[in-house]
Parts: sequence; structure tokens; C-alpha cells
Amino acid sequence: MILGCILAGGQSQRFGSDKALAEIGGHTLLAQAVDLLTGWCELVVVVGRETAPAPCLPDWPRSGMGPLGGIAAALHFAIDEGYEAVLTCGVDSLGMPDDLPGLLAPAPAYVDGQPVIGLWPASAVSTIEAILEGQGRHSMRAFAEAIGARAITLARPPANINTPQDLAALAKRPPDLS
Repeated sequence: MILGCILAGGQSQRFGSDKALAEIGGHTLLAQAVDLLTGWCELVVVVGRETAPAPCLPDWPRSGMGPLGGIAAALHFAIDEGYEAVLTCGVDSLGMPDDLPGLLAPAPAYVDGQPVIGLWPASAVSTIEAILEGQGRHSMRAFAEAIGARAITLARPPANINTPQDLAALAKRPPDLS
């Protein structure tokens, strides 16, 4: 079983407002991400928010730990609930290929250039704990390297919306969100 995890705890500093609530095509980025992962996963959770159109989890061990804190929360939940793996994406990762889980399988693997999009084994929870509690690099790449994750190159990279201009450009040429 795969748990879907949307990382939505960022501060959206470059965006200037809550990016998760920005709309494209009449739907928030958060709602679109939930819908996308729902098609692939038995359950979808949103990490780093208090309210969302899916169950919410706080970052682990606390907020402000970046994407690793969100993934750590999802891995803890996955272990507790009997999931084998966690499929993660950012709230702004639109336009992913229809066969993304198959492209990333077997875990661990991530999208090259966007390591928040990945398939992580639930058993990696102890590794991510050690990274977050340690003094070394607290980065997605450090985690990926520590568990031997493969970088997968996609034919067309998913959107990565960081500014209102990125959203406006995407709205002019929306990706295939089906």
C-alpha cells in the first residue's frame, strides 16, 4: 500500500501569499495535488497545514524543518498505519506523468531536479530521523543519498511554481492534469 503525501508547510516567501490556496483553472493548487495523488494512493495526507481537503499531519519533529520534516511525518504515519511506501510531492507539483508511481517503483526513487517528488520506503523512517536529529546536511539530497534512492529523469518535468509569474505562465499553458 502506498500513502500519498503533499508537502504544504512552506512559507511561500517567493510567492508572496499562501501558495497552496492559489488557483489555476478554478481549483486551488492544494486541491489539485490531493486529487492527483488520490488517483494513485490508498490514502492522501497533507503535511504542514492545519486544514486541507485531506487529513493533515504536523511536520516531524517540528515545523521549520523543510521538506524533510514533512516526509518524516508521513513516514512515521506510514509505519504506524501499515503502509509500505510514501509517494510525495509539493503542493505546486502539477503536470506529473500518469504513470509516475510506476516510473518511481521500486522505492526509493525521486524526480531528478525536484527531489520532493519521490517514492520512499516507510522503512526509511529511522534514516530520516537520524538526519533531522543530526548535525549534518538536512537536505532532500542527503536523505536520498543515505537510502540509495535513484534519480529518475522525466520526459517533461512537472511544474514547480515559486512565484505568481510562474503560476500565470502555467495558466496560459496548463499541463495535462489528468
